[in-house]
Amino acid sequence: MDEWLRDPLDEQQARQVLDILDDRYNSAATMLVSQLPVELWHENIQDPTIADAILDRVVHNAHRIVLNGESMRKLTAADSLSAEGLYGGASLRSDNEKGKK
Repeated sequence: MDEWLRDPLDEQQARQVLDILDDRYNSAATMLVSQLPVELWHENIQDPTIADAILDRVVHNAHRIVLNGESMRKLTAADSLSAEGLYGGASLRSDNEKGKK
């Protein structure tokens, strides 16, 4: 799930997530990607009991990868702009050759 807890979960949404996690628990991998620190996840799920159940399933046996640094979207956007010649660089796109559009 990308952008996990970008917006807080209401009770119905939290129950749906819990159902999905219950179905997958110990049988399939689940990946959550979030910009929100793990320490703030609980408070972004409205029902504390469901929040406990979800986090028990997510955190148990989890492998956490914490990334630091600039956003890859920002870095690749800068590379893309440079490659398209917007900063005076040569274009890497074959359709930008002379006479082609």
